[in-house]
Amino acid sequence: MTDILSLYNIFMFTAIFSTVLYIIKMVVFLIAGGDVEVDSNFDAITETDVSFNFVSFQSILAFFMGFGWSGLACAVQFQTSYKVAFIIGIVVGFLFMYLSAYLMFSIKKLNKKVICDYTTLTGKEGKAYINISAKKEGQIEIDFNGRLSILEAVNSDDELIEAFCPVKVIKVENNKIYVTKKI
Repeated sequence: MTDILSLYNIFMFTAIFSTVLYIIKMVVFLIAGGDVEVDSNFDAITETDVSFNFVSFQSILAFFMGFGWSGLACAVQFQTSYKVAFIIGIVVGFLFMYLSAYLMFSIKKLNKKVICDYTTLTGKEGKAYINISAKKEGQIEIDFNGRLSILEAVNSDDELIEAFCPVKVIKVENNKIYVTKKI
């Protein structure tokens, strides 16, 4: 009886403690946003990647939550032996850990940087989004990478290009788009 009672306490403490830490971590993440800087003074030179790893604080908390709650359920609700409850707790803990890591890797894939190659715009036609004074910058509306985009552009002409007037991209230099009024 003392084995089951002490195992019950281990599962209960692990489940509650890891769940509380997980909730605190999520609240801090929601408030701080996830861009948290840590200022430290180290003498060693290290190279680290701050991206999510399979073994991280979050995945370890997920493991202990799965271990604690499933072990507690097996020991109390299903009244399995402590060895079976412990093994099921470890299996479910690793499953929680894997699911947590999988979800974080999937979320990280959503943070995709799009590389804009404006040189593909040369010769394309669009329209002025706003009035663009002679030799000044303004905005154009043009099909870029398969979707209608509003981009900064420089008027190459010596005269005003009025809003909604058709324009043509004549060149791209240093990521600046130069347009002229389409005749």
